[in-house]
Amino acid sequence: MRFLNLSEGFVTKRLPNSPAPVATGPRCVVADNSDLVCSYMVQSKIGINDFVPTISRSSDGGHTWSEQGPIWPEITKDFSFFVNISRSASGELFLFGSRSKIDTPGESFWSDATQGLKQTQMIWASSTDHGRTWSKPHLIPQLLAGSHEAPGPLAITRNGNWIGPYSPYNTFDPGEKVDREHVVALTSSDRGRTWNARSMIRFEQKPSGGAESWCIELSDGRLLATSWHLDHTPGDQKTEFPNKYSLSHDGGMTWSKAASTGTMGHTTALAALPDGKALFVNVRRKPASDVGIWLVICQPTDTDFGILHNQLVWTANKATQQDKAPEHFNWTSFNFGEPCVTVLRDGTLQLFYWFIAETHSGIGWVKLKMVEGRE
Repeated sequence: MRFLNLSEGFVTKRLPNSPAPVATGPRCVVADNSDLVCSYMVQSKIGINDFVPTISRSSDGGHTWSEQGPIWPEITKDFSFFVNISRSASGELFLFGSRSKIDTPGESFWSDATQGLKQTQMIWASSTDHGRTWSKPHLIPQLLAGSHEAPGPLAITRNGNWIGPYSPYNTFDPGEKVDREHVVALTSSDRGRTWNARSMIRFEQKPSGGAESWCIELSDGRLLATSWHLDHTPGDQKTEFPNKYSLSHDGGMTWSKAASTGTMGHTTALAALPDGKALFVNVRRKPASDVGIWLVICQPTDTDFGILHNQLVWTANKATQQDKAPEHFNWTSFNFGEPCVTVLRDGTLQLFYWFIAETHSGIGWVKLKMVEGRE
């Protein structure tokens, strides 16, 4: 199999002089009415604590898009939200992610001193009208120390369990001890009334941790989790780890030992395919010949990610703004990232990503088709 590029376009284009010139974190589902519903955040600048969760939708299979607007406009001045959309088998739509209080307009959500995020709270919400209106944000109890980096959607299994992945991060408090060496699965079996926290991916290398973590249910009922694996050794000389993954055969109660995907991507995202296969998206920012978004077809086991095909499907002219080194410590200079892929009803794929160009920024898309044979 390989991927054939059918067309490209934009969910939203933002101009530099607009109030919210940056868009980030696109996630997309196919609603029961056949609309494509894309969630993303708009903000004033990368790194600023003013994420406004926003919805756009398409009624023509993802070719043209209209902006529905902010999800909770009445509270966007009080809280910064980073949320991700997903869909249950019954057609109900969900948002899962985090929020942090806005104390001062223009403040950052990042502390270089602690290498931490401003304290967050995990939240979820739901919609029964194809994402046109949403419940209020429901708070998830703080079960473990730390802030929450949660760019992955809530996985709703066919038996009704909820699994929400996040990576624990330091806060602004230098005295708080946070276990960063794992990816956490927040789980609920009663529609969010009660929650548990379990290690989903445990990293052996110390000190290290995860980011951009995802979890999906495969067609055979197993759960697959993936993560960017970061070296937290102080200083700029860090080990480049391959992405990690883990599998659960019992609905998320236990997970296989973390193993390498064999890819060196900066972010991860997943979508299920038939026969226990999956699509795995990751970003590469080096070497220069590989800069862009890569899409993998895999069939994982506990010990082998089972890559069947790996292809560069979207190319960036450069990895960062101002030509800075494409390393995590320069994350505010990244000019594209956080891709996801959605399987459409006609079998085609739609890839989404955020980007920042010289004249505009926003959320872009690429329509792809899986075809037999080689080029």
